[in-house]
Amino acid sequence: MKRQKKEGAVHIRRTAGDWFFEIAIIVLFVVFTFICIFPFYYLLINTISDNDLVTSGRVNFFPMLKNADGNAIFGVQFNNYTALKNVQDLGSSIVVTLARTLLGTALMVITSAWAGYLVTKRKMWKRSFWYRFLVVTMYFNAGLVPWYMNMLMMGLTDNFLAYINPGMVAPYNLILVKTYIESIPSSLEESAVIDGAATFTVWRKIILPLSVPILATIAIFGAVGNWNSFQDSLLLMNNRPDLYTLQHRLYIYLNSSSNLGAMMSQGGTVSEQAAASMLNQRVIQYTVSMVSIIPILLVYPFMQRYFVKGIMLGAVKG
Repeated sequence: MKRQKKEGAVHIRRTAGDWFFEIAIIVLFVVFTFICIFPFYYLLINTISDNDLVTSGRVNFFPMLKNADGNAIFGVQFNNYTALKNVQDLGSSIVVTLARTLLGTALMVITSAWAGYLVTKRKMWKRSFWYRFLVVTMYFNAGLVPWYMNMLMMGLTDNFLAYINPGMVAPYNLILVKTYIESIPSSLEESAVIDGAATFTVWRKIILPLSVPILATIAIFGAVGNWNSFQDSLLLMNNRPDLYTLQHRLYIYLNSSSNLGAMMSQGGTVSEQAAASMLNQRVIQYTVSMVSIIPILLVYPFMQRYFVKGIMLGAVKG
């Protein structure tokens, strides 16, 4: 059956070269997607497979277990994850990490949005000075020891606020927000000012809703940074184990397992309970890595849609 051509319709005849190019692009993206996803998949299947099979390198594409005869068969087990219950105060470290991630990210986004908006206002007192003062901190770093002494003098050692206060104003995020706000048509703000809206009202009712994409972007940056943060907990919470972050707890657990494994490999004696609870070192690393990245992998898909550009399209008509 021949199709009738609609009047005015344009039909493009594709050559063999066009088809080859499209197929090549599809194959390229499929390969690229596989390269990006496979490392996470490989970590997952190794954490839910038999540890002996992981050690011998027999787990590559599917999770495997040993049957009664010692042969490898398809199957899963979650002993490596349940063994994490042996981590001391794991529950409290999860609460601390969630609290710092949620609270720290929220305050960082709010302060970045407000400060980024203010430095776009020409009537702000010493606007150029304050903006340059914040930006210059990106290029100069006093070092670890002065940073620790500064935190000590401000009373932020052994204090939960050490996780929150230093990251509330991030120069890089400020630059991103400022640049984005400057792309918003000024006529929107001018019309609100004519109607009698104050500066804070304009920021809250106009700037914030229109800045959702850039705020979601810096929120992802802040959440990942807070969730994976380790150094501040290691250096500042020496006398407050109850304030250790999840990454710090898993680091201690990994070190203790590594030390136990080294002792056994050197012929040292350990208790049967300790030996029974010890996992293969490679599997420990895989499990710790999965525990660290799973929350971020679950959150990111819900935030990705805010990265789409062009939200301002059609905001101003005429």
